[in-house]
Amino acid sequence: MNRTAYPLIGVVAALAAVTGVAALTTPSGEPAAGPAAVRLPVERSTLVCPQPASSEVGETTYTSYTPKGDTERKGSAKSAGSGAGLLPAGSTLEGGGRGGKDGKGADEPDPVVPLEEPGVPVTAEADSSGSPALTGSADGSLAPGWTVQQTTLVTAGTGRGLLGVSCTVPGTEFWFPGASTAKSRHDYIHLTNPDDAPAVVDLELYGKDGSVKTESGEGLNVPGRSTVPVLLSTLSREPVTNVVLHVVARSGRIGAQVQSLDEKLGGDWLPASADSRGSLVLPGIPADATAVRLVAFAPGEKDVDLKVRLATPSGAITPAGRETLHVRSGTTAAVDLGDVTRGEPGSLILSPAEEGGGARVVAALRVLRGEGARQETAFIPATAPVRERASAAGSDAGAKSTEDGGTVLSLAAPEKAAKVRVTASAGSGGGEPVSRTFDLKAGTTTAVGDLRPEGAKGRYALTVERLSGGTVYAARTLSLEDDGIPMFTVQTLPDDRGTVAVPRAGQDLSVLVD
Repeated sequence: MNRTAYPLIGVVAALAAVTGVAALTTPSGEPAAGPAAVRLPVERSTLVCPQPASSEVGETTYTSYTPKGDTERKGSAKSAGSGAGLLPAGSTLEGGGRGGKDGKGADEPDPVVPLEEPGVPVTAEADSSGSPALTGSADGSLAPGWTVQQTTLVTAGTGRGLLGVSCTVPGTEFWFPGASTAKSRHDYIHLTNPDDAPAVVDLELYGKDGSVKTESGEGLNVPGRSTVPVLLSTLSREPVTNVVLHVVARSGRIGAQVQSLDEKLGGDWLPASADSRGSLVLPGIPADATAVRLVAFAPGEKDVDLKVRLATPSGAITPAGRETLHVRSGTTAAVDLGDVTRGEPGSLILSPAEEGGGARVVAALRVLRGEGARQETAFIPATAPVRERASAAGSDAGAKSTEDGGTVLSLAAPEKAAKVRVTASAGSGGGEPVSRTFDLKAGTTTAVGDLRPEGAKGRYALTVERLSGGTVYAARTLSLEDDGIPMFTVQTLPDDRGTVAVPRAGQDLSVLVD
């Protein structure tokens, strides 16, 4: 035997002893296939919160929450080596600074919403007139499903109303149907860079005739750990009522959200739309919506014909006179649906009109409540389904009923029946969580307005878990009345992606044998 083979045999034998390998190959002589991948909780999550609406009469509340999970790992929602929570975008996320007290840099602020344990929300108040954008991360047991709600109440002026947004995961591409450069609208895209390296971003606008020429939308520089707001009307030469904004990061990654402020109709945040080659679902249209406008866009090279349906509490219906929508490639289509819900909560379903009509589509709704000078605006983008679990934080435990304002959770099962469990967490000021199971009928929207924690005070979160059946879509509405204005904001609940598929490595020690 060749002398060099002896050390190799020793290595194989040692590895077999350590790993407990009984056989290296299958009877056929081929390496054994490795076990299937398993889903494990994510170990780190990063979120970006935009700068709140700047108003002398605005008040902003942040609510941070992570649902309880199966993991017992310890961790913290943090943005600095010595802190926990969210920090202004200009601050250092991972320690640093100039050696302040307790290891914190002398110029580093305290975290805004330090979260210490899953299942218990934490809140913080801020004056909106000078509040910055925030960035942060959560690790360990606080990472899976971490969510932060930013809610601002503005009682007067342009964009007055209840403005709410779920802080977003940074990415490289975003679509915003329903933006506007009209004279009565003041829409800003907030670009926030959570990383050290600068990001380079392009902004593209599309109207009913296609691309809208922009003056300065290309190659925008967003320095590391900073935020850049851009007024959309400065990008186009002529005002356009219904536009789709496309945000692309050439380098780096960003958080992106559109803040829409109307001189007469209030304001809210417009989150990015999910895009799909199949059906799109826009859940959570309030029962008392007085006007609903659908804006859709086809990014690809093919025109799209869509069937329009409304999932009501009793089943799916087709809005009279709005059975289909044709969207030309590269153009924006807008259609007014009026008071489409007719006093019942609903969710809009857009699906290809023909089998195999799988072109990409993005879409969003602008929803109005109220009449005359007392109207208020919210936006509902197409959203991803709740595949396993999703949460929304920031509900007010002090609201007595949906009639007086409060929280309504909308659950849509567009195609097949499904079963879900909904949990109202403990409140930030105490109380006990409450859970309830719901059977959702196919083609329906179920509105839940009476689920709140037992004896809770402060803010709480709602968590939706899909237990069985078909796909489920969810949205949460916050509302309150101020001076006769039905202020409200809607946040969709896409899956929190709290788990990730991790392949199990199969051992193949044959690579050690020549």
